[in-house]
Amino acid sequence: MTEEFDYFHDRNTGKLFDLVLQLGTELHVTDQRLHAMEALLVRHGVLGAGELDALRPAEDEQRLLDARREAAVARLMRIITESGPAEHPLRDQWEAALEKRAGS
Repeated sequence: MTEEFDYFHDRNTGKLFDLVLQLGTELHVTDQRLHAMEALLVRHGVLGAGELDALRPAEDEQRLLDARREAAVARLMRIITESGPAEHPLRDQWEAALEKRAGS
């Protein structure tokens, strides 16, 4: 890790900071889009105010929600377990994904 990117002088602290930034970014984008979508649905009479909060998912819907949660956790864990210098985080994983895609 170069001095320019080594803010904490500790690789594990840097990874934790990267994780927090990633979580914050994903949460902000999701929150903004969810509120915009709900506002549009209420505005157009598709949903009543508060109806989304009262939703109880069906079994198949719950399985999908669970799978999406697991995928999100896997993305976050990848940040902690990634290899390579901070200047190009996830490079090994990126290259592996490109190789897999090229082989498909």
